[in-house]
Amino acid sequence: MKKRIEIIDALRGLAVVLMVVHHFLYNCVYFLGAPKWLFTNPVFDVLHYMFAGLFIFLSGVSSRFSRGNIKRGLIAAALAAAISAVMYYMEMPIWFGVLHLLAFSMLFFGATGKLWDMISRKAAPVLFIALVVLGALAAEYLQPSAEHPIMRACLSILGWPQPGFRSYDYFPILPWIFVFLLGTWAGLYITERKLPSWFYEAKFPVFPAVGRKALIIYILHQPVLYALVLGIKTVIA
Repeated sequence: MKKRIEIIDALRGLAVVLMVVHHFLYNCVYFLGAPKWLFTNPVFDVLHYMFAGLFIFLSGVSSRFSRGNIKRGLIAAALAAAISAVMYYMEMPIWFGVLHLLAFSMLFFGATGKLWDMISRKAAPVLFIALVVLGALAAEYLQPSAEHPIMRACLSILGWPQPGFRSYDYFPILPWIFVFLLGTWAGLYITERKLPSWFYEAKFPVFPAVGRKALIIYILHQPVLYALVLGIKTVIA
């Protein structure tokens, strides 16, 4: 068994911790009537996309350690569907959250990875970063619409939420798929051990253990936070 790289687990753990804090603050605002600025403010608005992007990037890196990205993607898709069902029951629907995106990205990369690997390693990061920017601009400034329900769902998943679309956690394909692909590029250098030795040998407290349980934490954290906030609401009522 290959030795795990602690810095990757630690960064993933940090991203997960920040995600849990972010969702807890949202619940406090939504259910406890806490000030809105506690959840939405210039600092957190930036950090939200930074730690989410880090989590997606690291998932792309991890895809280079697996030969079964299609299988991983199918498992993630099944878990994402289960989460959608539970969150719909909780009246906080998630129709295309980060796990849905990761499932799609794993399946997509599993099916097309050889094509992306044909791109020059020097050109790949420039291309992916450019596509992240272009994807974000397209999602922000283009406003395609459709009447057919399937097309409306597809546009919402791509990055153009249609009227009536609501998702508690929302990470559309554009631009995030290209953050995942950027991670697959970095993953090549990591798996080939071309980075400095400290990257592979560094040790960290706590966060690596969290990172290794990232999927379980993601699945369970919102029901646990929901119960916690409702408990607090009952006490202070």
